[in-house]
Amino acid sequence: MTDKRILIVDDSPTMRQLIAFALKWLPNVEILEANDGVEALKKLSGERFDLIFTDINMPVMDGLKLVSLVRSDPALSAIPIAIISTEGAVEDRERALALGANDYITKPIQAARVFAVARELLGIS
Repeated sequence: MTDKRILIVDDSPTMRQLIAFALKWLPNVEILEANDGVEALKKLSGERFDLIFTDINMPVMDGLKLVSLVRSDPALSAIPIAIISTEGAVEDRERALALGANDYITKPIQAARVFAVARELLGIS
């Protein structure tokens, strides 16, 4: 039985795999993937998600645009969002959090950090 659904949004299949691997130890979680913000919005419009992990730098629609669109949609605005990005600068982190991201993880990712952020944002003890 699946209690929680997580959407991983990244244009790199390898990065999506790494994030999914870090999350597979969470109990009763289903993980879905999207290549970019546009594909993510399509999935979000038709399905329920409990958490979004998104990259910032992606073609078509970047992660910051995705965050702002999710936050401005009343049906989606409560979904926690964690940014995973190579952009480690303080300004990038502050901009993402100001747009409504709940957390910000800098690449290279550590599985334990991804796992901890997911547990916190999903409210899994």
